[in-house]
Amino acid sequence: MFKKALVASSMFLAFSALAQSEVPITGNVASKCVITTDTPGVYGQPTTNVLSTNPQDGGVTPIVRYDIIEADAYKAQISWPNAFSSSPSLNDVVNWDGAVEVSEVSNAEMAAFETNKVLWDNVTEFDLTLAGSVWFKIDSQADYGFNKSFPGGVYRASVLAECIAK
Repeated sequence: MFKKALVASSMFLAFSALAQSEVPITGNVASKCVITTDTPGVYGQPTTNVLSTNPQDGGVTPIVRYDIIEADAYKAQISWPNAFSSSPSLNDVVNWDGAVEVSEVSNAEMAAFETNKVLWDNVTEFDLTLAGSVWFKIDSQADYGFNKSFPGGVYRASVLAECIAK
């Protein structure tokens, strides 16, 4: 009798374990902040040891546009380059400098983005408190060694533009 009860309870546990099921739930979240490259940058070379995106130096300043669909839900973090993604072989230090600033806005109140920006290292952060479009220009300069000339070749660097959800 005890054996029959043990076998019956074992079968009940096996069946109850088989009766469980996990049901997946999937969701897709579309960002309410869209980043678009408006103008790709180009380095000019005002002197043999400097590469610069400044138009006065023969460069083209990169510009990115943020389309903010939902106000006060994101921060913009934009990093000017601090390394080449590709370049000829370099045997000395490259000193980097740069700046990020608001260049155009779809809503005049967005001018406050520039006033309230936060800077650290090569990163500039903007609190996207208003909906609309805002354009940011990114200046970049690379200075090679001490009185050294950049070797001939193609130099590439990248701006990192991100929407960070709050």
